[in-house]
Amino acid sequence: MSSSAAHPQQAPTQHPAQPTTLYGGKGERRVTVRDIAAAKERHEKWPMLTAYDALTARVFDEAGIPVLLVGDSAAMVVYGYDSTIPVTVDDLIPLTAAVVRGSKRAMVVADLPFGSYQTGVADALATATRFLKETGAQAIKLEGGRQVLPQVEAMVAAGIPVMAHLGLTPQSVNVLGGYRVQGRGQAGDELMADAKALEAAGAFSLVLECVPEELAAKVTASLSIPTIGIGAGDHTDAQVLVWQDMAGLTPRTAKFVKKYADLATILGDAARTYADEVVGGVFPAPEHTYH
Repeated sequence: MSSSAAHPQQAPTQHPAQPTTLYGGKGERRVTVRDIAAAKERHEKWPMLTAYDALTARVFDEAGIPVLLVGDSAAMVVYGYDSTIPVTVDDLIPLTAAVVRGSKRAMVVADLPFGSYQTGVADALATATRFLKETGAQAIKLEGGRQVLPQVEAMVAAGIPVMAHLGLTPQSVNVLGGYRVQGRGQAGDELMADAKALEAAGAFSLVLECVPEELAAKVTASLSIPTIGIGAGDHTDAQVLVWQDMAGLTPRTAKFVKKYADLATILGDAARTYADEVVGGVFPAPEHTYH
């Protein structure tokens, strides 16, 4: 008896269709690296935002934001440090897990903090594995060019999607001499070489931070993987902002930030109104009281 007779042929498993758009698209599954690649082929621009907790992750997810980054920028906007350097893996893992729990469709990318991957392939693999296993994140991000190629290659070979990051790399701010535009002059050739090397190593996307617009356009045109700009002009495939910067919570922001709301004023007014009502005996009113 043939195997086909013993086991009646089954219909192939049906997987949810690829979304036709990244931003605002609907679907029953997470956005994947294949969806990101397909958007590049369609010449579709898309937005990415940071997120650090379940509630804001839910808001952004329901708004259709296709990729949420749990950035090491949490060091400043969550923990109050003046740079990204102090934040640790143990600091970021609970935040990443919360963002995963708060979202349904967005790809959640976890930033590997300073010192967790620069020391070698073994440490990088161990850190990235913790993020995927303990938080449910779908990808990781790390900073650096050719110096981190062994880490990128090893993680991709282990099945861990890698988002790369060039230009102004905040974890290297002490070497760079501050938060300054990167990639001017000959440094642009080095950045291009790094970008191509990271693509060859298997990175599925590349953040370009604080680089001249013309250079970002050249890098974007030279790569088959999407570029994500932050202070890199409008020729990249996608854009990313720290959500507190975008929403007007951060007191001081960089030139490249556009504020789309003034949440600092809104929250301050709400807090003062609440306080005035408590002091004046207006709150809680009967409708807020159990009987």
